[in-house]
Amino acid sequence: MSLKDDFRNITPSETSILITNGCSCDDWTRVKVKEGFDPARCVNVIFSGDIRLGVFLEPFIDESGISIQSGILNARLHNCTIGSDVIINNIGDYIANYNIEDKVVIKNCGKIRTEGFSSFGNATSVNVMNETGGRAVKIWDRLSSHEAYIIALYRHRKEAVRIIEKMVDDYSLAQSSITGTIGHNSGIFNCSNIRNVKFGPFSHVEGAITLNEGSINSCEEDPVIIGPGVIMEHFIVCSGSKVTESTLIDKCFIGQGCVLAKHYSAENSLFFANCGGYHGEACSIFAGPYTVTHHKSTLLIAGIFSFMNAGSGSNQSNHMYKLGPIHQGIMERGSKTTSDSYLLWPARIGPYTLIMGRHYKNMDTSSLPFSYLIESNDESVLVPGINLRSVGTIRDAQKWPLRDMRKDHFRIDQVNFNLLSPYTILKMFEGRELLKKLKSESPPGTSAYYYDNMKITGSSLDRGIGLYQTGINKFLGNSLIKRLEGCELKTNLELQHRLAPDMSDGKGEWIDLAGLIAPEKEVSRLLDDVEAGMIASVEELAQSFVFLHNSYYKWEWTWACQKIEEEYGIPVGNLTAGDVIGIVEKWEKSVIDLDNLLYEDARKEFALSSMTGFGIDGGAEVKKLDFDEVRGEFESNSVVAAIKEHIKQKKALGEELITRLKNIL
Repeated sequence: MSLKDDFRNITPSETSILITNGCSCDDWTRVKVKEGFDPARCVNVIFSGDIRLGVFLEPFIDESGISIQSGILNARLHNCTIGSDVIINNIGDYIANYNIEDKVVIKNCGKIRTEGFSSFGNATSVNVMNETGGRAVKIWDRLSSHEAYIIALYRHRKEAVRIIEKMVDDYSLAQSSITGTIGHNSGIFNCSNIRNVKFGPFSHVEGAITLNEGSINSCEEDPVIIGPGVIMEHFIVCSGSKVTESTLIDKCFIGQGCVLAKHYSAENSLFFANCGGYHGEACSIFAGPYTVTHHKSTLLIAGIFSFMNAGSGSNQSNHMYKLGPIHQGIMERGSKTTSDSYLLWPARIGPYTLIMGRHYKNMDTSSLPFSYLIESNDESVLVPGINLRSVGTIRDAQKWPLRDMRKDHFRIDQVNFNLLSPYTILKMFEGRELLKKLKSESPPGTSAYYYDNMKITGSSLDRGIGLYQTGINKFLGNSLIKRLEGCELKTNLELQHRLAPDMSDGKGEWIDLAGLIAPEKEVSRLLDDVEAGMIASVEELAQSFVFLHNSYYKWEWTWACQKIEEEYGIPVGNLTAGDVIGIVEKWEKSVIDLDNLLYEDARKEFALSSMTGFGIDGGAEVKKLDFDEVRGEFESNSVVAAIKEHIKQKKALGEELITRLKNIL
């Protein structure tokens, strides 16, 4: 049955009851009702324009167990369709131009209306990374971090970016309407001013001050919650996210599973899967998945981040007071800042780097991943690769998948959690060669080296070369062992056949598209398809990113084969069982050495100095007992236990493969 057939004209007797209940209308002929409509459920209501009313039978049971009868009380409605079992109570001004679906509850609100032709936040232009423009991203309901990455950072692919932006415009036009929607089972309570906002099913909005020009893309599996004191303008909020506690938002996209709370302030920024913002401020940032900032006085500005944790008082500067705030920063995945850290943009920080102190010179550490960047005597000191032996890095890698808050069956961002991947290992190759070059070009016995405004001590350089080599051995061995897992091999020919890559795709550079790791050539091929018209909509583009993500392991082996050949000087097609055993033995040593370093790093957290502040009113014995009660014993710590289990498993895995390969020998 069509929507038009669902409703009938209101009868004179129903009109009479409505008038008796204090209701009024300038033209009752424009009021339609569903069969079963009970006029007694409408009290003190002013109707105007075209009105459609459902049936009001089932009550609403709130979280305290109180039953509230469905119906409309003390409200003014203009050009509205009201579904069945809806509650609308105490509207101070009016509700206008809205389709309100079944089982919606709206209580104690001021003004809710759609004015003019609205796209409900879609196609809003957000100036990320560069405050003055030039990298603007047009947002839409299901913008992924990967699409945004290309739009913001691939300006050299002008035609591809233009076509993608046209796709967004087409989608936005299709979503535009003069009528807003409040999805079924939603609740809107104690809100002052709502204008041109689309609410998905099961949205919960309570105490918001202003919501203007936006979409709340809630769903039953993963509702969106908007809480007290919130002011949001020109926005999109995706499923599972929560914006509350007087947070201020202007021109922002908030992806799935995010939390922005405790007076957080953000403008012209993008937040993707599982980001968290509390207390602080964001301006023109690209917050890739798992960007988290917890503290007051923390400013993230004009940069791109992902898997990042910002310490209290962290700050960056994009302004040299010459041509305006035109500078930008890149912090690659997994980087952290300590309390009171500072970076001067433009700068680029390599993956999994820890920033300590204040750095007043521009620098690029992108080829030196897993490092510490420390301020010492007004110098920026780089300690290459040292984060590979930090138990904190491993803990982060373990916790990210566990902290995925997304419950929606459709996940917009395709997130690769791998700590070691062609993307990070390629940087280790670059870092190893860079450090070797620095050493070879300096006089023997040099105690300190300088690279791009940073100091590297001689001991740090030598250790960095070793750590990068360990990481390379670990990754290549992991890939090799995975490839041979479960294979019964009788001859070297069978071994070589199994090791041969299934495809040629995957060689060369790899990139991190804000969470999605893929070969650069495949991303370029995707953009070629966009330019050729083979990808014609934002939905098709989203599916292309799913394909890239799902193809990761097929392409990873092709890349690993290329690097094994370069590293060991033997084509994979010529490897014998003896060669593979040698690689596996190197792998086993690297894994165990690295795990032992992590084990010892974890032990520092249980050293005597870490017990300071425990056992406040007792001696050494009470201190130890108090520490054990609060922190637990070292060997029972979950991270420590995981490291020990990892050593055990990897030893067994290596020995099992070596035993199989010895059968060939």
